[in-house]
Amino acid sequence: MPDEAIGDLLDQIAEQLGFPVPAHLRAALDAVPRHLFLPPTLWLRDGNGGYEPCDRENDPDRWWRAAYRDAPLVTQFTEGPDGDRVPSSSASMPSVVVRMLMALDARAEHSVLEIGTGTGFNAALLAFLCGAGNVTSLDVDPGLTSRARRALQASGQQPDVVCADGAGGWRPNAPYDRIIATCSVRTVPLPWLEQTVTGGLLVIPWDTPWCNFGTLIATKQADGTAEGVLAPYGAFMLMRAQRVDVELHRDVLRDGQNPALSVTELSPWSVAGTDLDAQLHIGLRVPGTWHAWDAEVEAAHTRLWLADDEATSWAAVDYDGRQLSTFAVAQYGPRRLWDEVVHAYEGYVAAGRPGVARHRLRISPDGDGPGTRHHVSLS
Repeated sequence: MPDEAIGDLLDQIAEQLGFPVPAHLRAALDAVPRHLFLPPTLWLRDGNGGYEPCDRENDPDRWWRAAYRDAPLVTQFTEGPDGDRVPSSSASMPSVVVRMLMALDARAEHSVLEIGTGTGFNAALLAFLCGAGNVTSLDVDPGLTSRARRALQASGQQPDVVCADGAGGWRPNAPYDRIIATCSVRTVPLPWLEQTVTGGLLVIPWDTPWCNFGTLIATKQADGTAEGVLAPYGAFMLMRAQRVDVELHRDVLRDGQNPALSVTELSPWSVAGTDLDAQLHIGLRVPGTWHAWDAEVEAAHTRLWLADDEATSWAAVDYDGRQLSTFAVAQYGPRRLWDEVVHAYEGYVAAGRPGVARHRLRISPDGDGPGTRHHVSLS
């Protein structure tokens, strides 16, 4: 059954790619069966926006189909501060795994640092491609690293798995020819930049509070910076060290808050709808700003909320349920967030509605702190 299932998975991946899986990655996928890295219980979409368990013992056929489908699989939940259970680990979509490994171009004798061991599947593929002694994989979750080590041992691929905060990289095995992350970031941690050799590659899923989409493929430069493009794939959980607790200001009638009122002709669906190119562009141009839709407000049929990471500024854009030519806007705080979004969207349109791949990032050490900063340009 595994051989047949792996063959079917390779066909699914090829369909997503638009071409056959490259031979060296096909060999890796053949040698590293995905099911070895999955827990007995998977959490599958229930069709209603939630998840339902799929147990290997009680429903083996469904479990096996899920294991070899080209889809991400939630493998662990964690209870959040509000008591809700949220996904905290997953097995990435295999076709995205292949795309990222193609971008990484990791070959025999390359030293590789992986941030985010997760199930251990990607670490096993890297060990097959580069040699287990050349691969270091980090994860902050001790439960995940323990399970990954057992799965890796069963697979015959045993890279160096370390339980540590990936934001710091791993200096004992540095420098690295390649760094790959299986979590997204909003800024590249400085140790990743420092621990990559000149000419080395970094493949890192990108995130902004506005839009979680895109993967940075960057080359380390001789001056200590890194430059590269964003690729149009990848939506990963944000690295724990960069998660921010944000209070979304929903109550425009709070004491002392007098929002500025106006109207806009820009539809909120244009900037927070199905256009991922627009959303990514806005996320890069309007830093530290996120949004949420709300259909349960008395003052409007539908409302788009905006707030900043500092929880000091907010905006609300209201649709009255009748006409789509103008929308009511309320803005409060030191930033006029909706005005910033409108300006970014006008720039997006003026630039010819650039796709994700036209966005270039230059990563450099932040002279004012211990992190990095990024500069965005269009190619």
